[in-house]
Amino acid sequence: QVQLVESGGGLVQPGGSLRLSCAASGSISSINAMGWYRQAPGKQRELVATVTSGGSTRYADSVKGRFTISRDNAKNTVYLQMNSLKPEDTAVYYCNARIVRIDRPYEYNYWGQGTQVTASS
Repeated sequence: QVQLVESGGGLVQPGGSLRLSCAASGSISSINAMGWYRQAPGKQRELVATVTSGGSTRYADSVKGRFTISRDNAKNTVYLQMNSLKPEDTAVYYCNARIVRIDRPYEYNYWGQGTQVTASS
């Protein structure tokens, strides 16, 4: 089994910062891309940022310059540093990872349970 466990969401005033973490655990052979997606009420889930195992990153235009994604391969953990938060960043944020399991030598797509981020005064 593989699990993704997220932490770090919460309520923050506009202009504030939050840091999300997502740790993968279980029968993991390797982790390829990791990323963060978000879903606001009444909207589709959208990509926020991704990072490859080699450290290459990609961001949604709406968060460029404000959010930074990083990962610690030794800890199987991905982070999302969110600065200058805006009300429109309010959403449930989901961690995603493409993982090759020890017992099944194929890449599978895993999701975390989601963590609420609210930017409001």
